[in-house]
Amino acid sequence: MTSYSVIRCEKGLCRNSDHELIQEEPLLIRVEGKPYAVVMRTPGEEIPHAAGFCLGEGLVDNFNDFATIGFCRDIDPNVVEVRLKLERQQKVRNILERRGFVSQTSCGICGKEMIKDLYQILIPAEDNFQIDMDKILACIDKLAENQVYYNSTRGSHAALLLDARLDKLSFAEDVGRHNALDKAIGKLLLCGNLKDAVMLVLSSRISYELVQKAARARLPMIAGMSRPTSLAIEMGQSLNMTLVCAKESELILFCGEKRIIRNQI
Repeated sequence: MTSYSVIRCEKGLCRNSDHELIQEEPLLIRVEGKPYAVVMRTPGEEIPHAAGFCLGEGLVDNFNDFATIGFCRDIDPNVVEVRLKLERQQKVRNILERRGFVSQTSCGICGKEMIKDLYQILIPAEDNFQIDMDKILACIDKLAENQVYYNSTRGSHAALLLDARLDKLSFAEDVGRHNALDKAIGKLLLCGNLKDAVMLVLSSRISYELVQKAARARLPMIAGMSRPTSLAIEMGQSLNMTLVCAKESELILFCGEKRIIRNQI
């Protein structure tokens, strides 16, 4: 975080003050020696970030698909080098040869063909998890309890991954909501514990890109603090996922309601 001098005005009265702002820098992800994507992110946790990004893109399915992942030869913290095992390179050759690639992290939808490509690497969620409706709000409270950047800057997003007992497995904050999710997923991917995660809590709206990343991580449920997009719901329905958002004490279930244990009236 960086401190800046600002002027605060309220009811016609202004005063000088200091305000903490979250940092933002580019991160270049190279795959097999070639630039693959540049994302604007908050510095820190670059290796998990790149690992989670690669999972979301379909470049890897698990940690064993990496040959190596680390900083570039010059130890530049803004460049991560990814090398895939030979058998994995051959399996994802069509992705690696996509010269016109545009990072979904930065630009969103790039056409119907890209969405078709995404569905080919996504698997519907399993029906092995249920949660009491009242506990969802408590999970969202856990997200706020872990946020540090947001409390100081009001300029960050966060992602929290929970296991079936609703215990925290992984958490990340970043200026970008996609980055926060990539970092949180990447941490578990690198340590081999991603299979234990069943619920994702987001500080942001639920967009189709975040549903895609969650689906690649085999997460059956997403709880957000803002409404999902229509395409996110369509994707969630087709992938047997649960999408829910919360506003104060109200919960809105958009799809996958069978995973929610509701109070009987």
